[in-house]
Amino acid sequence: MRSRSFAREWGSNGTRLRALAVASALALAAAAAEAVRTTLRHASALFRVGGAAAIVLLFLFGASAHADQQKDPELREVVQRTIAQAECFEDRYESEVWYKMMEPRLRKLVKDHDERMLILKEVICESQRAGEERLPPGLVMAVIHVESRFDHYAVSRAGAVGLMQVMPFWPEQLGMKRHELIRIPQNIRMGCAILRFYLRKEKNSITRALARYNGSLGRRDYSDLVMAAWTRYNGADDIGMAPARASR
Repeated sequence: MRSRSFAREWGSNGTRLRALAVASALALAAAAAEAVRTTLRHASALFRVGGAAAIVLLFLFGASAHADQQKDPELREVVQRTIAQAECFEDRYESEVWYKMMEPRLRKLVKDHDERMLILKEVICESQRAGEERLPPGLVMAVIHVESRFDHYAVSRAGAVGLMQVMPFWPEQLGMKRHELIRIPQNIRMGCAILRFYLRKEKNSITRALARYNGSLGRRDYSDLVMAAWTRYNGADDIGMAPARASR
């Protein structure tokens, strides 16, 4: 009994510690982003005045000023509408096929059974959300695999958070709290809305949509990683949907 009690207490404390670590990482990422913005404002002011100092400053700090990700003006309305929609409900038969096919593939990456099932539920549900263009669920799994390896506490150096590495400015724009990005349903819902938006923008060119999602349009490294990971989760993309165009 004592060992069980200790295990429960340790598990609870471990979860709290991870949540605190995520909160600290988010705060640091926000501070870093503000520092870059301040630097660029100063550089811009110098550039207006002119002179070699501005050029040197832009050269020194240019490597830190990556292109903004997930910041298309039209995207805010899309994500806001998706968050406001009611929870989606998956088809019972299709979901059963999906779970049986995908659950064993996640066991090494996601040890907790309930967490595995929640991820799978949200992926199949959001990829086939009624009234929206359907996403290949295996593609969504591949994005999660590359972005976070299914760690819903993951925080990138750029400050992106959670399974699908959603940028931290979204909660503020949508009236949510930042910590909600580590929640599996909200993160997958936002990530799928963003991916769907870029697929529509790129006329179903998956490689270009992935590059936009990652902020690396014009390069193939990220999209190639996701396309390779997609093969790990194939076999179920024909569930309830027509295949998408994958080249270009």
